[in-house]
Amino acid sequence: MTAETQVPDTAVLPLSQALLLPRIAIESTSPVIDGGEFAVKAVIGQRINVTSKVFADGHDKLAVLIRWRPLRDESWHSVVMTDVGNNGWEGAFTVAHQGPHEYCIEAWIDTFASFCYELRKKHEAGVPVSLELQEGRSLVLQAAERSDNELRDRLMLLHHELSGLLETEQVALFLHEDSAHLMTQADHRAYLSISTVYPIDVERERAQFASWYELFPRSITDDPARHGTFNDVHARLSMIHDMGFDVLYFPPIHPIGRSHRKGRNNSLTAGPDDPGSPYAIGSEEGGHEAIHPQLGSRDDFRRLVKAAADHGLEIALDFAIQCSQDHPWLKEHPGWFNWRPDGTIKYAENPPKKYQDIVNVDFYAADAIPGLWTELRDIVVGWVEEGVKTFRVDNPHTKPLPFWQWLISDVRSKYPEVIFLAEAFTTPAMMARLGKVGYSQSYTYFTWRNTKAELSEYFTQLNQSPWRECYRPNFFVNTPDINPAFLHQSGRPGFLIRAALATMGSGLWGMYSGFELCEAAPVPGKEEYLDSEKYEIRPRDFTAPGNIIAEIAQLNRIRRQNPALHTHLGLKIYNAWNDNILYFGKRSEDGSNFILVAVNLDPFNAQEAHFELPLWEMGLPDDAQTQGEDLMNGHRWTWYGKTQWTRLEPQMPFGIWRITT
Repeated sequence: MTAETQVPDTAVLPLSQALLLPRIAIESTSPVIDGGEFAVKAVIGQRINVTSKVFADGHDKLAVLIRWRPLRDESWHSVVMTDVGNNGWEGAFTVAHQGPHEYCIEAWIDTFASFCYELRKKHEAGVPVSLELQEGRSLVLQAAERSDNELRDRLMLLHHELSGLLETEQVALFLHEDSAHLMTQADHRAYLSISTVYPIDVERERAQFASWYELFPRSITDDPARHGTFNDVHARLSMIHDMGFDVLYFPPIHPIGRSHRKGRNNSLTAGPDDPGSPYAIGSEEGGHEAIHPQLGSRDDFRRLVKAAADHGLEIALDFAIQCSQDHPWLKEHPGWFNWRPDGTIKYAENPPKKYQDIVNVDFYAADAIPGLWTELRDIVVGWVEEGVKTFRVDNPHTKPLPFWQWLISDVRSKYPEVIFLAEAFTTPAMMARLGKVGYSQSYTYFTWRNTKAELSEYFTQLNQSPWRECYRPNFFVNTPDINPAFLHQSGRPGFLIRAALATMGSGLWGMYSGFELCEAAPVPGKEEYLDSEKYEIRPRDFTAPGNIIAEIAQLNRIRRQNPALHTHLGLKIYNAWNDNILYFGKRSEDGSNFILVAVNLDPFNAQEAHFELPLWEMGLPDDAQTQGEDLMNGHRWTWYGKTQWTRLEPQMPFGIWRITT
């Protein structure tokens, strides 16, 4: 062999290392994110279904179990996994506590089970087994010798009993479940292999199941010339609660800068009374830690947080890491920004959009580490200590991922109940990564999925790995920044369609104030609101004719009453033979709650179709009889067989049915 063809020493596996390699392979374990680099998402009370491929050479029987624990506990729990064939194993455990958990898989050669398997086969085939019985008695004796106290005594008794029995009686005793139980307790776990330890992040239920309502406190007024206050918001709490919402979200409530303040409809020149965009954070009155003085005092805010809680509502705040050019940081910490040679600072841009009223910090500026990072962490903690447990984060994909990974873990190490929602409309990889580094929820592409094909593909994708393990979709139907094109001309039916899709499609959904009034007037040619509330105070009559308040309240009621709807997971698309009707179902894990949803995606015309009841999922034949209930109006009926028919009119463009046997 020439020097050029010699295998380098690094490619040779030394015998000493080969002898240390595991004899049992543990592969393809799920749920796992990126080999265990990031934590799988879960909520309190969730059943974690674990699967893996576990195998070894030869025909010996394996014992496989899941070990798991909350990180705060020193001791581990365990549950036996079941062999499902073709080297597949599955098992499950339930997480009962909030906070970080971990699990792993252990496997070993079960010597006694292997012995019993061969003994049974030989005995049933009529093969002499006297030598095997002798080997079995030796196994029992060895187990007794490595055991203590009562277990040792019981194994010695078993060995004594075996020694005095006839061959057939010995076989029966070896194969008895009590013998297997004793031997399992004394098993020395030959060739024990342990998988990588995989993390799980267990959050409170609201991280997975919640209904968000967004409003601008300054618009809760009866006069556009009078700035609304926190105290004014109290009058809205009952109606928001009665619509079924449990999170009340405010855009930034901080002082607003005056330099380069935007006027109405995003004009570059503001009038003397224009309030400016709340995203231009900071003025001489303070920055991200402060409250806009026209909204009220800190005590007013505290009273509102308490009053909201009394109505079953959490206050969520916007965490927007940008500054007006009047923000105190520009003077106090100029090293946190990038300055141009002429002494000016570059304003924010997202071409073709320009944000002349805000500037961005530089997370990796020499003076920003660690001061900027810890300051932002302290701001979040400060609002947590004021009773805010949920944050919607503005454009997190434009800030460093290591920053989020550190901040979220640091905050939640002290306050594990805190929830972060990512407002990230960006590439799929970045959206998924934000979930991996700690975001509890995320905005989604749902806003722009309108056709049956688009919705079917997207709903299915969110139920597949890796999305199902790392990403919880919050189906916002609109935002102050996004007036979806589908709603511009579709009228009341269009709003009902999108509300039904959002509320039934995910455990998390949200709407921006005005959606219930079917507001849709756009800036011509754009998915933006005309007379945007971002730049002016917009009083509303929340009882105006044509509203869909009652329908939203019923949709949220249906969500609360049906466990199958508490998550986006488990959604399946079923057959409805009309491209204008999306038909899907969700079933609770125990099968007791089964919801079917059919939505007419055409806001202008009635649509009808034959569709299939998924009787096969209920273990029923195609001609079975089932019971149906319309959850919007309480009507009940009996279905006969698998193939059914529906007609959905624009005035009520969806059906939500509970199916039972």
